[in-house]
Amino acid sequence: MRLFLDAHLSGRRIATALRDRGHDVRSADEERALDGCADESILELTSGEGRILVTCDVKDFARITRRWAESGRVHAGCILIPGIDHGAIGAVLRAVEAALAAHPQQEDWRGRTVFTSHKRP
Repeated sequence: MRLFLDAHLSGRRIATALRDRGHDVRSADEERALDGCADESILELTSGEGRILVTCDVKDFARITRRWAESGRVHAGCILIPGIDHGAIGAVLRAVEAALAAHPQQEDWRGRTVFTSHKRP
């Protein structure tokens, strides 16, 4: 899958692990040019590249994706992980993999926003 990790998700740890699992991953924290980039611009970037956005910024991106849906704009997908503990790398990976397993084709994500949990069931 083509993914984009929003700021505050470790590119070094999470992106590397996802890449090792065969995913094509870009990460905001690995790209200096994206420092301070507005949330709306991040969603536009990921949509333009056909990448699913993975973020813990639930408050802002839930609002933005809802606004896009209401106006007929379609993004490439969004995985929202609330209440992240930055030390819970394994849990975040499990949450992302579970969301991707539930919707296994890149095109399944078009316009889809998924709230997931990083905690063990």
